[in-house]
Amino acid sequence: MARMRTVDAAVLILEKEGATQAFGLPGAAINPFYSAMKAHGGIRHVLARHVEAASHMAEGYTRAVPGNIGVCIGTSGPAGTDMITGLYSASADSIPILCITGQAPVAKLHKEDFQAVDIASIAAPVSKWAVTVLEPAQVPGTFQKAFHLMRDGRPGPVLIDLPIDVQLAEIEFDIETYTPLEVHRPAATRAQAEKAIRMLNAAQRPLIVAGGGIVNADAAELLVEFAELTGVPVVPTLMGWGTIPDDHALHAGMVGLQTSHRYGNATLLESDFVLGIGNRWANRHTGGVETYTQGRTFVHVDIEPTQIGRVFAPDFGITSDAGAALAVFVAVARELAAAGELADRGDWAGQVRARKQLGQRKTHFDNVPIKPQRVYEEMNRAFGPDIRYVSTIGLSQIQAAQLLHVYRPRHWINAGQAGPLGWTVPAALGVATADPEATVVALSGDYDFQFLIEELAVGAQFNIPYIHVLVNNSYLGLIRQAQRNFSMDYYVQLDFENINSPELNGYGVDHVKVVEGLGCKAIRVNDPAWIGPALEDAKKLMAEFRVPVVVEVILERVTNVSMGLEIDNINEFEELASSAADAPTAIAPIEEPEPVGGGN
Repeated sequence: MARMRTVDAAVLILEKEGATQAFGLPGAAINPFYSAMKAHGGIRHVLARHVEAASHMAEGYTRAVPGNIGVCIGTSGPAGTDMITGLYSASADSIPILCITGQAPVAKLHKEDFQAVDIASIAAPVSKWAVTVLEPAQVPGTFQKAFHLMRDGRPGPVLIDLPIDVQLAEIEFDIETYTPLEVHRPAATRAQAEKAIRMLNAAQRPLIVAGGGIVNADAAELLVEFAELTGVPVVPTLMGWGTIPDDHALHAGMVGLQTSHRYGNATLLESDFVLGIGNRWANRHTGGVETYTQGRTFVHVDIEPTQIGRVFAPDFGITSDAGAALAVFVAVARELAAAGELADRGDWAGQVRARKQLGQRKTHFDNVPIKPQRVYEEMNRAFGPDIRYVSTIGLSQIQAAQLLHVYRPRHWINAGQAGPLGWTVPAALGVATADPEATVVALSGDYDFQFLIEELAVGAQFNIPYIHVLVNNSYLGLIRQAQRNFSMDYYVQLDFENINSPELNGYGVDHVKVVEGLGCKAIRVNDPAWIGPALEDAKKLMAEFRVPVVVEVILERVTNVSMGLEIDNINEFEELASSAADAPTAIAPIEEPEPVGGGN
């Protein structure tokens, strides 16, 4: 066997496991690992400006392409603590990323050495595994176990902490005989599938709820086939958005308190049976559990056994990978269809389609300052089905999910459960790194944008182009709206008179100057008629300069976005569409009445 440093073995294992893209920052305690990356040359690296951002870049990279595992690297001490938000976000959404940190020498771990912190204990609650390697000979096995755990069962992140003396130690290691460990994913049985489909077949108004587990399993095609075989409409969750195209006849709309459609909520409330596949029954999807479940039978499929019954007890639970479950569901459904034993869902599916035209939200406003609904209307016009959207949290994300259109899995990439501010810029850079031929469009409010704005320089330095739509109302809009319940508007304003940019009229930060100072391109829009042309100009600038391009849209200060506390009681703060012209880019525009005949 060859004799080598542990870090050389670790880098060779990364390559063998297919993890060939890293995001991070070198430092004294992790420099040996960087020297191994330099020596072997098989790991591409993007230098972040902040370690938290590097972890979100790794997330975006993983989320963009099936099989990807993004790697985040940092030095000892604060680098590891900076990764915690990325680990939390990845863990919450079942995203495998590998975080690697440097550490003080083993003998110094309990002597308050510089930047020596027990990062494994800190990271444990937000990781599938977090470990400090104390013996050099354990490094290969630790990396092998890390990749196994990240992929096995419910996916998730792992942190490996490497003391510097462990990194420098030499071991015997043979990469030629290294083999990744076999991954186990539970699979639904034939009997379970037959029972679930019998229950579905007996229902009058069934629905399928498609969660992010279907995306993780790369099983969207199986979902669509199953829906088409059975004729059952599909409700994608926010994390499952794109598993069935928005314009598919069986797309029933999204359900929830915020990122939902009026017709989606109405359809769920009319249903009598729900088959959830790879979803969590998240509270912003269900709202009050009693309202959500009353009068309905539930089957829940999830890869993690303890998810079954976590929020409410289903009538039948199946522990299975979403793809494995859908494969056997499809097989059973094909046989039943061939035998003519599947119920006809034509009337129910027709009701669902008809409901899409009722209660459309208006998007076509000509107001100045600009109303945010118009931004999403123009985005629908400018960007087609190939666009990859990236967003995290806030009124911008909520309203985007209500009004934008997504047609493919992994084309809406969103931090779901954690929703950290600042996530969007680095995650978009990770997505654009994973799929450099795609057009990536990020969406942020001004506060999310400002959290990790320095990462735009990464896009300029490494020529990672994408378009960032920045909707600026100079407010913490979602928190301001929530504060209405407390009759206050307290410390949520971001506006101030910028002495260097009086033309902003009190909106505060001059994002155009900041963006340009970071080496990127920026366009500011103050009139709704300019949004479309600005988006077209952004495409050209992105192609010409190969850097991020920010399109900042100056919004009205206050817009209350549709939401509520129960799915049967969503507050609408704006007038609804009354004609196709009010919502011209809606998936199912309002049908205009036939003109009354007449002559001259």
